[in-house]
Amino acid sequence: MDAFHPTPASLSPYKLLFRALSSIPISHYFLASLFCSLIFLYHFLEFHFLEDVFSGLRGSPVSLTFNSHSQIYEGVVSKCKILHGRYLATPWLSSPHFQTAFLNFFGRPPVVNYRRQIFHASDGGSLALDWLLPSDVLRGAFHANNAISKDDTTPIVVVIPGLTSDSTSAYIKHFALNMVKRGWNIVVSNHRGLGGISITSDCFYNAGWTEDIREVIAHLHHEYPVAPLFAVGTSIGANILVKYLGEDGENIPVAGAVAICNPWDLLIGDRFISRRLLQKFYDMALASGLQGYAQLHQPRYSRLADWEGIKKSRSIRDFDTYATCLVGKFETADTYYRRCSSASFVGNVAVPLLCVSALDDPVCTREAIPWDECRANKNVILATPQHGGHLAFFEGIAATSLWWVRAVDEFLSVLHSSPFMHKQKKILNSSPHSSLESAIDQGPYVNFAEDGMVAAMGNEQTSTVVGPLSEGQNIHDKSSDNEMASDSEQDERMTTENSALAPNIAQTSKLAAKPSSIRKCLEKLSQHNRISMWLMAYIAITTSWPLVGPALQFVFKNKFKSVLPAALHGR
Repeated sequence: MDAFHPTPASLSPYKLLFRALSSIPISHYFLASLFCSLIFLYHFLEFHFLEDVFSGLRGSPVSLTFNSHSQIYEGVVSKCKILHGRYLATPWLSSPHFQTAFLNFFGRPPVVNYRRQIFHASDGGSLALDWLLPSDVLRGAFHANNAISKDDTTPIVVVIPGLTSDSTSAYIKHFALNMVKRGWNIVVSNHRGLGGISITSDCFYNAGWTEDIREVIAHLHHEYPVAPLFAVGTSIGANILVKYLGEDGENIPVAGAVAICNPWDLLIGDRFISRRLLQKFYDMALASGLQGYAQLHQPRYSRLADWEGIKKSRSIRDFDTYATCLVGKFETADTYYRRCSSASFVGNVAVPLLCVSALDDPVCTREAIPWDECRANKNVILATPQHGGHLAFFEGIAATSLWWVRAVDEFLSVLHSSPFMHKQKKILNSSPHSSLESAIDQGPYVNFAEDGMVAAMGNEQTSTVVGPLSEGQNIHDKSSDNEMASDSEQDERMTTENSALAPNIAQTSKLAAKPSSIRKCLEKLSQHNRISMWLMAYIAITTSWPLVGPALQFVFKNKFKSVLPAALHGR
């Protein structure tokens, strides 16, 4: 063996490995890297094509969450074949990110010609209401003389677009054309400042701004009192819709509603959209859209918000901090998200409500869906397909239709032909409220004042007063009265009130007649409370630091001898 050619045994294992790897053709390395890249992208972009193939291209079933005693499910949803079927995404769009991107950049929207109505809100703001009537589509041309009469019973569907979207968005056109072909009237309530309309007041819309849709629906109900009103909200529009339904409860002229891809909990959504790399791209894209919206109305934003901060915003949270919170008078972005999240209001919804949310939605996470709250409300049906992206749900080889559009069409048509449409029940002295308020805060309680007066009080501004009423405390005096009521009038009024009170309040009034005894009871109660507090502090210290207990007992020996019997006697 030549000395200058070492044997393989004398070579380093790494050199042998390098020789072996170098003998593999470069094309094989390219194919291997391509294969690894495809696997990475398949998981990174959340493709489910192989899952669809293994299921025989049948798609995945739609999961339905509802109350077991729900009449809406039994009488309406149980008859909806689409909701009880399966959803199969377009094979070449079998990724939530591909679906969402395709909808926004292409979408294949149908040709739709709206007729515009300018609506003026009570605060001076202006909104564009874009109408689409069956006559405009069936005749193939726009006829200005086609108007809706007062006694027209054709259903009207009010559509609330998503963030920075308007009636020209692809998914809005898909839905509007589909419903018009059924013979229903469609009106898209564009957010103020969108749809080519200028801002005419210092109020801007946000994720919890329900005043506009409340006034629009009240206006439509007044103009067309016999036409059933339905409402459909998409994305942020769905959050606004559900919040409005929860705020007004029974006192609402909406016969039924649908919420598509609702973000539900804005605080959870804010954490989600800044968590992963792909979500950050959505965050920046939506923030860019908000900046474009602010650019359209720069004069007002420059005066009401932080314009330099708006220009530097790289996320939705940045824009909300520098714009939404300042204009809407919210302390922080978290405060804004908590107050405007519709998950807190879904429990108060009193109209038939279908909620559709894809579990792979890349913008509105499934983590924010209020499953238990939806299940507890007999009026709410929650449909959660496995796939669909955000507002997309493309189906068919050519991706020319949206699954949720067909599902909503069927749900509303079945609801319209059923006896379960909601009818407005006017409730006096009702005001918007949040379901976050605790029942403890709302319950009545008895208040003992220092002067011996006993009052049954609650969360309301007015309270029922029992006992002596001092001068200037007459809660029944009207603001127009400037003169004091006489003592006889007060006594007569108090006699009438006391006779109408419940027996338990009557017993409380007996206590009010003896202020001295009440004062003594309060003093004893206060004394026992002080003793109990000292004992609790002693127990906490001795259990935390055992060596301290004997020392305290030795120092305060005489004090304990007098306190403990008193405490035991008080029990």
